[in-house]
Amino acid sequence: MSTAHGPLPDPVRDRWRASMRHALDEAEQAVQGGDVPVGAVVLSATGTVLATGHNEREAAADPTAHAELLAIRRAAAALGGWRLTGCTLVVTLEPCTMCAGAIVQSRVDRLVYGARDEKAGAAGSLWDVVRDRRLNHRPEVIAGVLAQDCARLLTDFFRTR
Repeated sequence: MSTAHGPLPDPVRDRWRASMRHALDEAEQAVQGGDVPVGAVVLSATGTVLATGHNEREAAADPTAHAELLAIRRAAAALGGWRLTGCTLVVTLEPCTMCAGAIVQSRVDRLVYGARDEKAGAAGSLWDVVRDRRLNHRPEVIAGVLAQDCARLLTDFFRTR
């Protein structure tokens, strides 16, 4: 929703804009490596950046080298343990089922994402793995932060393919 002076403030999403811009910067690095532009940032409970990642499947010849997994692994290494309790994962694209499983398993408290993924999204679009009541951990999900910017980056990338 917007007014004549621009969009109305959205305090829930506005809080995460700066972190999403950081994730967008990471996504740009994926493009330089010939990969799909997805970027991720893991924030500590105090909001400091613990780790970042961008898709590296092409560069690493590794189908699991998604931005989220790389950022989660690096954050766990920085903390010295696998539990990312209190942490927030900010990612430019809604996570797939593999990444959603890693989010649940790592005990991330909050997932913030930009663009929805209607074909493979597992945080509300196609599936909702991260909020499945049968699982032992369900992070808070905040969707749509800078969604147009995140989607545009992906659209531009695929338009050139």
